[in-house]
Amino acid sequence: MKAIFVDEQSPSKALVAREVPDPVAGPGEVLIDVVAAGVNRADLLQRAGKYPPPPGASTILGLEVSGIVDSLGPGTEGFAIGDRVCALLSGGGYAERVAVSAAHTMRVPEKIPLETAAGIPEAFITAFLNLCIEGEMRSGEQVLVHGGSSGVGTAAIQIARAWGARVACTVGNDEKARRCLELGAELAVNYRSEDFVAACREWSKAGVDLILDCVGGGYLARNLELLAPLGRIVLIASVGGAEGVLHIPTLMRKRARVIGSVLRSRSSEEKREIVERFSREVLPLLASGEVQVVIDARYALAEAHKAHDRLEGSNHVGKVILQVRG
Repeated sequence: MKAIFVDEQSPSKALVAREVPDPVAGPGEVLIDVVAAGVNRADLLQRAGKYPPPPGASTILGLEVSGIVDSLGPGTEGFAIGDRVCALLSGGGYAERVAVSAAHTMRVPEKIPLETAAGIPEAFITAFLNLCIEGEMRSGEQVLVHGGSSGVGTAAIQIARAWGARVACTVGNDEKARRCLELGAELAVNYRSEDFVAACREWSKAGVDLILDCVGGGYLARNLELLAPLGRIVLIASVGGAEGVLHIPTLMRKRARVIGSVLRSRSSEEKREIVERFSREVLPLLASGEVQVVIDARYALAEAHKAHDRLEGSNHVGKVILQVRG
């Protein structure tokens, strides 16, 4: 099969296609003929050598796929050959086939094209995990999503609205703001021209209850300033810097919580529990169309470098997808 690897000898860490043996489904696994793969910022970090795969995971890029079940490993239950599925991976998605635990695999609702379903596992599960499980989001709360136009951001806005929360977000330009408002955000702040703390204070005088933060760095102190009493900040990335200043007396006075969260390196059992809950609580919303995968662009597998360029340029809204099969 063809798969995309990082050329470690190349100064630019070029992406190269190589022929490699097909994977084989092991015990409790399904082998998927990949139709499409989602592209994520974690892939860019891995390419740059800043986010190595967990021990034992494939070195092939890619954390989410959709496709057709080709075969079942020994003892695998719950799926049949020919099933339309999408799966959460620790690696291996930029390839024509991938073997993955059946526990991390979901059936794709009938009305969702497989080419679109590749944008579900990593982005939507990340949003669900950090809003609903880590952040304990409740109906009626005020939620701020940083990076609202990203794949995770567009998922988070819709999930929060479906939970009955009020949503604000930050974005990098006015067009992204418009798109986020269409998805259900009440407020979209262009951080290049506005102070998001001041804008959110005007929107919610008492502060916000939950902040989903992919920026980190200098946003930490400002997020804390904006929090309402008993508020929570969930940190899922640090694109704005790995260190920030935290005023501990303010944290104590507000009885606030700062939560760090990752998905990729969690244990198989943790992922199984998250996937099961996601399948019960969010997948039906996708099936009904109440929540939708926002697709920004599609590229052929051999054009993975163009997909990375698109993501790195930060001009996208929603998911960038690699089309592996037509």
